[in-house]
Amino acid sequence: MLKKLLLGTVLGSIALAAQAQSQTAFTRLADGFDFPVGKPDAQRYYKARGFRPNGHLGEDWDGLGGGNTDLGDPVYSIGDGVVVFARDVHLGWGNVVIVRHAFREAGAVKNIDALYGHLNSILVRAGQNVRRGQELATIGTAHGVYDAHLHFEIRKNIAIGMSRAAFRRDFSNYCDPSKFLLSHRRLQTARTTYPIAMNTFAHDAKYNVNGLRNFRRRSQSTSQSATALKRALASKR
Repeated sequence: MLKKLLLGTVLGSIALAAQAQSQTAFTRLADGFDFPVGKPDAQRYYKARGFRPNGHLGEDWDGLGGGNTDLGDPVYSIGDGVVVFARDVHLGWGNVVIVRHAFREAGAVKNIDALYGHLNSILVRAGQNVRRGQELATIGTAHGVYDAHLHFEIRKNIAIGMSRAAFRRDFSNYCDPSKFLLSHRRLQTARTTYPIAMNTFAHDAKYNVNGLRNFRRRSQSTSQSATALKRALASKR
């Protein structure tokens, strides 16, 4: 009986250790951040829609050809980090990749999540370490819901996941992506790796992602995007 109890204790400890390990990954500190398309500075792309608190919580990046001319174009990791989410979410999201980054700012190590949405294909998996400029995916249409473009977000709060409705839609949880990238192009780093918390999206547990459906096909673009494209093309002349 004592042997069985001891064996049970040992096995339980091993299981807990394995579970704890699965909750943590390790990554290099990011030495800076680039844009997710047209690396490193979004060449041949324009910002179709920008970030707006309590509104559009990220940026939409589109090729200068407009329409679906950028369908299948590469999407790059903005910096060194760990993939914490990579799957088809259906609805209006389509395929989504979220990469978690550790970086040094004002003497402290901080984390952000970079979300890449509406993807056509995913080239990485959850738990994978990625490098700055590595191709993560290709630009898509969220299963035909939109004209091809990349929806890109930067979150300060690493608990959000796909449950945006559970969190305040403002600067307490989100960054303006372009402003963040431009102010963090070159950063202090170190050769050591840092722990990254995994499985932090507790609110996502209530969603049966496999049971969700895609939005109906409508391939829409916005007047804001059309205006932005005209402005971008005019600036190139």
